[in-house]
Amino acid sequence: MKKVILFIALCASAVSMQAQKFALMDMDYILKNIPAYERANEQLSQVSKKWQAEVDALTTEAQTMYKTYQNEVVFLSAEQKKAKQDAIMEKEKQAAELKRKYFGPEGELFKKRNALMTPIQEEIYNAVKDIADQRGYQLVLDRASDAGIIFGSPKIDISTEVLQKLGYSY
Repeated sequence: MKKVILFIALCASAVSMQAQKFALMDMDYILKNIPAYERANEQLSQVSKKWQAEVDALTTEAQTMYKTYQNEVVFLSAEQKKAKQDAIMEKEKQAAELKRKYFGPEGELFKKRNALMTPIQEEIYNAVKDIADQRGYQLVLDRASDAGIIFGSPKIDISTEVLQKLGYSY
């Protein structure tokens, strides 16, 4: 009796699995073919370099102050040593705070990336959702992610269709 129930359960799950429709897409391919994404990446790169230069300038200034301190330490009084050490530590603290402000988990770069990328991601999501609804897909997987997809038939790849839905013809 148990074998019959198990067999029926396996058959039922096999039938339900066959009824589901799946599709693949390649997010890297889609993003590379959207000019707005490339422009946003370029903007992020430029602002990141600018901010990193500011952080590097403060760090270099702190290092210069430290080297000067090391050269002069034998000629300084205890009060002067303490003042120079405090100034160096303050400069290092400023550099660390600036780095956190720009590049921290909730920093300016994170906010700018969200502001530039969220509209593009939402547009792609809506296009994928529309295609999935039209074709009856229950699941759309990203072949570019680390999902462990070993093989995906090109017949079920909707990447080009997503680009076309977004107004790009490739």
